[in-house]
Amino acid sequence: MTVALNYRVSGEGEPLILLHGLFGSLENLGGVAQRLQDEYQIHALDHRNHGRSPHTDQMDYPAMAADILAYMDQAGLERASLLGHSMGGKAAMQVALSAPERVERLIVADIAPVSYPPHHDVILEGMTGLDLASLASRQDADRALARYVETPAVRQFLLKNLQRVPEEERTEAAPAAFRWRINLPVIEASYNNLAAAPEGEGPFTGPVLFLKGSESAYIQDKHREAVMSLFPAAQLRIISGTDHWLHAEKPDTFAALCRQFLAEQ
Repeated sequence: MTVALNYRVSGEGEPLILLHGLFGSLENLGGVAQRLQDEYQIHALDHRNHGRSPHTDQMDYPAMAADILAYMDQAGLERASLLGHSMGGKAAMQVALSAPERVERLIVADIAPVSYPPHHDVILEGMTGLDLASLASRQDADRALARYVETPAVRQFLLKNLQRVPEEERTEAAPAAFRWRINLPVIEASYNNLAAAPEGEGPFTGPVLFLKGSESAYIQDKHREAVMSLFPAAQLRIISGTDHWLHAEKPDTFAALCRQFLAEQ
């Protein structure tokens, strides 16, 4: 069953759908939207169990792709280009494999169509182990999470999902001042689904751009066969001096490469 995704539309022109990564929300690609909305109609979406989209017990790429296609139907988009980062890149690839006739062009940021070994275990342990009932401030949460996540910027990103509970919603049975906005239990239970490769019987033969951070290991030479078997028209561009968060580390370069690709005949 599909869910009605939260969205934000900006700009005018040909439609471009933006899809964020794990633990994120549509705000993560806000810089990309700002840089491209002069020429494209941007549809930024929150995936199910993320941001302000509904929570549901199912979390896998076929379901997420169905949500995106349902949004396109609702928005009257017969075809659109898709840009996805990390988990959002896999969801975008799933849409292209499931419904190639709906996808104009595809941009995949720093992820390959392969299964990855678990590598968010410590983050999930830190987030699920956070004692929300004992938190008095975000600073408390940051200090507790620092035992699991060393990098302050990563903690700041994760803690964007921490919401303060309004006083009127607190009860004796649920007195906590904070709660997670994301559906953390389902994300944790579905992690193997999210580490898996997108599913597809036949290739997507339309134009595809893979963008890789030069310091990131998410796209490797060994993935080339998997990429070309599913996306035979794929091209790869590498943004030097960036890691997995390439769109935030060099936003102007990232947006320029996207604009160039989207404008190609």
